[in-house]
Amino acid sequence: MKKTYLIVGAIMATLALCIAVFLFYSYGALTKTTDDIYRPIERTHPSVHRPEPALVEEHDPISFLLLGLDAEDETLGRTDTLIVATVNQTTSSIQMLSIPRDTRTEIIGHNTIDKINHAHAFGGADMTVETVESLLDIPIDYVVTINMQGFTDLIDAVDGITVTNSFSFEYGGFEFLEGPTELSGDEALAYVRMRYEDPLGDSGRNIRQRQVIESFLKEIVQFPSISKINEIFTTVRDNVETNLTLSEMIDLFAYEPSRHHIEQHTLQGTGTYKDGIYYLLVSDEELERQSNKLKKHLEL
Repeated sequence: MKKTYLIVGAIMATLALCIAVFLFYSYGALTKTTDDIYRPIERTHPSVHRPEPALVEEHDPISFLLLGLDAEDETLGRTDTLIVATVNQTTSSIQMLSIPRDTRTEIIGHNTIDKINHAHAFGGADMTVETVESLLDIPIDYVVTINMQGFTDLIDAVDGITVTNSFSFEYGGFEFLEGPTELSGDEALAYVRMRYEDPLGDSGRNIRQRQVIESFLKEIVQFPSISKINEIFTTVRDNVETNLTLSEMIDLFAYEPSRHHIEQHTLQGTGTYKDGIYYLLVSDEELERQSNKLKKHLEL
């Protein structure tokens, strides 16, 4: 059974923001890492949402699409996590919008109406980017994709993380008590996978995802993590793809204070069954509300 319910794509957004911290410690390793993980986005047509590219060297507001795959070794697979993160350097803030994987929408380039997490299986990150742009009517500047193994390895590379659990539960052979809880990589994966016992359902799972993101951010910028830079770089090389270049990662260091001010949202909808398949139907009003929020943050 495939291990699903990942938040790893989101975690890599934080890595993209913080990786410049390590430049002066291991520049050679960083250069090799960024060369190995770089993959440009190939669009079927130019984005109508961003006629002129955002420039990180000029500190423009930028957007990320963060993808967590449900496959360990496959380059293609369904995305179990889709999070849009917009970063505004002027206001030093981040807006994060979780898109439930069952969201029913048009898959751009595939000419079908389906769950949004199928876009990656049909056409990889390229098709997913165009599908999310169409759904939210905003540009996606950068995409970061990571698989399950990368998630657990990154957590372990920083010697685990600590989250504040809102209620006690058991899942995946682990017990999670209410209050401050230390998590290893495998424990963190189980912590974010559970949703059926959560009173808030998918929304509760998304909250736990973001808890792990913020805790990982705190750990990776601490000095003990720097001593494990080579382990972190190896994990990134083995499990991550992004269209960020090395120079863009360096320029992203100016955005780093934004991690202290993260506002989190989840795309809301109504669950329904069609031909025996479960979908989340999102109203036009909800899409417009979330789209306008992100556009404002991107200064569009």
